[in-house]
Amino acid sequence: MNPSPHTHHGSRQAPSGTERTWPCVSVVMPVLNEERHLADAVRRILSQDYPGELELVLAIGPSRDRTEEIARGLAAEDPRVVVVANPTGRTPQGLNIAIKASQYSIIVRVDGHSLLPADYVRAAVETMEETGADNVGGIMAAEGVTAFEQAVARAMTSKLGVGNARFHTGGEAGEVETVYLGTFRRSALDRVGGYDETFTRAQDWEMNHRIRQTGGRVFFTPRMRVTYRPRPNLRALAKQYFHTGRWRRVVGREHQGTLNLRYLAPPIAVVAMTAGAVAGAFGFWPGWLLPGGYAAAMVAGAAVEGRGLPLGAWVRLPLVFATMHITWGVGFLTSPPGLGQPTPPKPGDAVT
Repeated sequence: MNPSPHTHHGSRQAPSGTERTWPCVSVVMPVLNEERHLADAVRRILSQDYPGELELVLAIGPSRDRTEEIARGLAAEDPRVVVVANPTGRTPQGLNIAIKASQYSIIVRVDGHSLLPADYVRAAVETMEETGADNVGGIMAAEGVTAFEQAVARAMTSKLGVGNARFHTGGEAGEVETVYLGTFRRSALDRVGGYDETFTRAQDWEMNHRIRQTGGRVFFTPRMRVTYRPRPNLRALAKQYFHTGRWRRVVGREHQGTLNLRYLAPPIAVVAMTAGAVAGAFGFWPGWLLPGGYAAAMVAGAAVEGRGLPLGAWVRLPLVFATMHITWGVGFLTSPPGLGQPTPPKPGDAVT
């Protein structure tokens, strides 16, 4: 491994007295308007069951709540916490700023509302050392509180909802296209130049693609599991999936050959249902079989996938599936050609 010149090497011997040494780890977290969750997320990181040195770099965006005040308080309490400014508030910029401010050769990405289990960093480092991978990650364990959130959580962990990505649905450890969050070798981030800041969404998938293109490996392990809180209502869910679809189209344009059937299924379904509805409206009644068949499939799929859910969540599941598929498909189909292109600065813009 060839870390950057500014990287501090270091390790700490395992407390058992064995010769095992543990590499030092930098955790990076972009944060914006996370007043509710930040203190809990930070405490989960600082109380990791990890024998090596650990630091946490918080890149704080211009928040409308007490996020920055809370972050400064946490840094004052624990010297392992470093606070840096992320003037744009955007995720990829915040990640790059935090990575630049960090000092160790392994980088753990965490979000401001992620709740890490105590063995997360240890599992990441052990998996990285066992596999030689440049990035390792685990399961985005969606867990809901309300009936609607429980329905979304079930959809986000099912193949009918999100396809066969292992970081959603679980499965065997192995090489994958992308993982949730990720733990990286700094040498891999240096090699590909970090996150592409034009990608306000889908920046993980895009950078993992470049890591793989330059000879690196991305590895999934079910040992790493992060609790994820789904969107709380239909409007927020629709907005999330609409923008995800838009940005996945941008990745497909930038990196030819990366769109497989899993990504194309929602836009194909939207086109087919729209064509069927138009044909039906003009008197060709078999056209209605397309949207009708899709609706029936979602009800039947929800009956199977929703087993074990409370009734309130189960009855919401067909609508959740349809919202995720249709908004993702519409977002993909309407993705503007200029999305993801760097925008030239306007006269008078501050240069950062």
